[in-house]
Amino acid sequence: MARASAPDPDLGRWVEEGRRTIIDIADMLGISQDVYTRDPLSLIPALQNYVSRLPIGQFEQSDWVTLSSDLMSYVADFLIRRHGARWEVVDDSTTPRGYRYVIEAQGYDGEIRRVDPTDIVMAEFGNAPIEVTRMLASAELTLRLTPQVSEAE
Repeated sequence: MARASAPDPDLGRWVEEGRRTIIDIADMLGISQDVYTRDPLSLIPALQNYVSRLPIGQFEQSDWVTLSSDLMSYVADFLIRRHGARWEVVDDSTTPRGYRYVIEAQGYDGEIRRVDPTDIVMAEFGNAPIEVTRMLASAELTLRLTPQVSEAE
């Protein structure tokens, strides 16, 4: 069935908007674009401090959407920069637009896997308090970007 009412995905625009979002966040938190670009892990302390200080108990829907988008941008950019992952578009009839953007990467075992960074962020919201490193580790584990315990022996 054709996606008559939803616009076609613009992957290039999606990638650029996400990249700009995380660069703006890094800048807002005092991490220069050069420092962040060289090492996306450099953002963790400032981002964790920021997230930890948010008045989450007072959040309205729009606040959750913004925080989700910001964290999703970081998870995705981290996976891209650290592990050579890439954005892809996949059909998804459960979404209003009929598709979703996902991150795809080759795992430690050679298999290609996909994850929606928004799913990683939503899972983290259910594990309060929000921990940036746990969120990144969850994304890495989902894509099997690090050796599993049984593989490391």
